Amino acid sequence: MTVQSCPFAHGAFTIDPSGTDVHGEAAQLRQRGRATRAELLGVETWWVTDHALIKQLLTDPRVSRDPYRHWPAWENGEGELARTWPLAAYVADRNLFTAYGEEHKRLRKLVAGAFTARRTAAMKERIEEIAAEVIERLTTLPAGQPVDLRQEFAYPLPARVISELLGIPAAARAKLLPLVDGLLRTTNSVEEMQQIEKDLMLRTGELIEEKRANPGDDLTSALVLAHDDSDGSGLTFQELTDTLVLIFMAGYETTVNLLDHAVFALLTRPDQLQLVRQGSASWKDVVEETLRLEAPLMNVLLRYAVEDIELEDLTISKGEPIVVSFGAAGRDPGVHGDDADGFDVTRSSNREHIAFGFGAHHCLGAPLARLEAEITLPALFNRFPQLALATDAGEVKRGESFVNNGHEALPVLLGAPSATG
Repeated sequence: MTVQSCPFAHGAFTIDPSGTDVHGEAAQLRQRGRATRAELLGVETWWVTDHALIKQLLTDPRVSRDPYRHWPAWENGEGELARTWPLAAYVADRNLFTAYGEEHKRLRKLVAGAFTARRTAAMKERIEEIAAEVIERLTTLPAGQPVDLRQEFAYPLPARVISELLGIPAAARAKLLPLVDGLLRTTNSVEEMQQIEKDLMLRTGELIEEKRANPGDDLTSALVLAHDDSDGSGLTFQELTDTLVLIFMAGYETTVNLLDHAVFALLTRPDQLQLVRQGSASWKDVVEETLRLEAPLMNVLLRYAVEDIELEDLTISKGEPIVVSFGAAGRDPGVHGDDADGFDVTRSSNREHIAFGFGAHHCLGAPLARLEAEITLPALFNRFPQLALATDAGEVKRGESFVNNGHEALPVLLGAPSATG
């Protein structure tokens, strides 16, 4: 593709799309300033790593998520970027994640009812049942052989929970999951991403038709009804499909990464696990410290300056794109101290992270993700008290993404299960 021209093209930091060393990269970006210029697959961006500045920008009405209105280089989705940029799918959607102002309020209101505190609390018993089923299945795997705990534990529980909330049958879920996983891989070619998008829209369309014919007491049926009853004026078809994909993806992938990293952190820091087991720290502490240290979404793109944003040390000009690094913010030494790169369940600042966003775009499903982790992690470690990594920690590889923050696989040895969970 053609590199976009930009007044700050010279000397820009180049982002590695494979995400091989996202935290090392974040540390280098932080050294360049609380916001710095970086090249992302040929597109020049502002990359923000500072905790306080991220919070400021996330609540600034001069910052938008809508490329159609506020990113001139996007050319309303009809220009070269939309055709040739490998990450175009990340900004082309029209959903509550990318909407701005009144449009965002409208879309968020349609979805928010499914994620109220009361609805989330009511799911506790069902989450416990699913967790018990997932963990019991682990006891049936061949003893003494490595198990990919990401695939066998971290993955199935949140995928099932969000599918039940959305009313997605198992067969449809099986078709959607690999497509969403593929969408989060940031090493895809343009052609691969376009095919994933095409297939994802096909499968989502099939789900919509099924719910239209056989509606249920679920969020998908409610959103389909919101579209059909208003002839699209309250929810366009693109907003419907894109919002369903967003909720499904965010509803399981963030929790998969949370469970993945929490287990990895505790297995590589047995002293921290011991603190939890002896009651010196809680499982809530484990969850919050994991979210701080390893934000489920490392970097989120894109936002745009609606007008010139003049700060004390820099100016983000109107129309310039912005990447928010939640992963870097979680390790900001100004907030979490000089040992911010370490895992400490007793850290006093571990609840000050912004891993689930901040302001109007704070993740609606954050309480649900926390609940799933707080139920499932103790159940796992109680059932498998000898749980251990099956390889050296340094050999556990990250997935191919600078956005999605999870391991490619998490090989463990389960050990003998306890008699009771």
